[in-house]
Amino acid sequence: MKRPYATQKDAAKRGIATPEMQTVAKKESADIQKIIELTAKGQIAIPANVRHKSLSAEGIGKGLKTKINVNLGISGDAKDYSAEMQKVETALKYGADAIMDLSNYGKTNAFRKALIARSPAMIGTVPMYDAVGYLEKDLLDITAKDFLKVVRAHAEEGVDFMTIHAGINRRAVEGFLRSGRKMNIVSRGGSLLFAWMQMTGNENPFFEFYDDVLEILREFDVTVSLGDALRPGCLADSSDAAQIGELVELGNLTKRAWARDVQVLVEGPGHMALNEIAANMLLQKKLCFDAPFYVLGPLVTDIAPGYDHITSAIGGAIAATYGADFLCYVTPAEHLRLPDINDVKEGVIASKIAAHAADIAKGLPNARDIDDKMADARRKLDWERMFECAIDGEKARAYYESLPPAEKHTCSMCGKMCAIRTTNKILDNQQVCLLD
Repeated sequence: MKRPYATQKDAAKRGIATPEMQTVAKKESADIQKIIELTAKGQIAIPANVRHKSLSAEGIGKGLKTKINVNLGISGDAKDYSAEMQKVETALKYGADAIMDLSNYGKTNAFRKALIARSPAMIGTVPMYDAVGYLEKDLLDITAKDFLKVVRAHAEEGVDFMTIHAGINRRAVEGFLRSGRKMNIVSRGGSLLFAWMQMTGNENPFFEFYDDVLEILREFDVTVSLGDALRPGCLADSSDAAQIGELVELGNLTKRAWARDVQVLVEGPGHMALNEIAANMLLQKKLCFDAPFYVLGPLVTDIAPGYDHITSAIGGAIAATYGADFLCYVTPAEHLRLPDINDVKEGVIASKIAAHAADIAKGLPNARDIDDKMADARRKLDWERMFECAIDGEKARAYYESLPPAEKHTCSMCGKMCAIRTTNKILDNQQVCLLD
């Protein structure tokens, strides 16, 4: 039976509480009317393609828990789809809210269809990555209409949100060429579009035919994730004219999408020094009318290959505290190679820590409840309860059991000198003996 509304935003404007909105309200312990109101305004997005039947809907945006995205997919040097599906299982196990299939080699639709059929998490893609393999044409031979064919194919398969690099138009390219950047363009999709535009002399097809893109997305209720093609790829390029100029354009594209009842996410930096993050988050919210903000990191230093899940988590915690709603994980393999399963796990957990820390800082209702439960378990030296409360209970248990303490209920760090044990004994009117 056909729905009486086109998209989640259209339903919200009509005052209709969709099943997806009800799911979000329940997960967030939020008032359904508030979810409807903020979805109607575009301040909450609920990516939910009508064909993604296995989806357990999530809300991204104002007043909601910070969400986590995981990037995966094959490349020309690593073509094992079974390994990618194992990464999917790992990502879901450790709490990913969304998975982006960034496969960029050969025919990718079989994996994507299997992913959409399997995953309760939101699924995102970047159609630009898939264009060469899907169309079996080299970049220079692809036409504007060809790019739209790929967008439609992904929408028909059930993708919930798509990164569309519509902001890098000819005016933005002129600004980039004047900027004298140290790292130039580091967005894969942005660089491909830049190359296509320079080789053909044409306008960015996703900008020129943006209304046609929106019509496809509206038909399947796909959320547009406005890609930041000119995001900074090093500290030296952060907050420059190219980045901010594109952000202004993304604000205009946001309003145009909303006018067609297409939900919007706006993507952000990138590499950025700690002291610039808060201002960038506030600027984005201002220029893009409080649309949900989706950030890659930001990575707060350029010198930590092998540890960039940490540099990203530091930046992500600050970004989410000051307005970012959706964190794209970064793994230890960033800048080095395709991540393996352990990299995926480390990246998800680092981002979950950042998101949780930000939710506490923002004062979200019940955000600190699990921390209070952990504190109670630690006071009681209840190790089983501690493992239950931990983000990664398996790792916590393995560490604890790898060097068992002689004194029951303590750990091998302090043994009988455990501060909690000592204090508990005194408060229970017991004598503290360290030598027996």
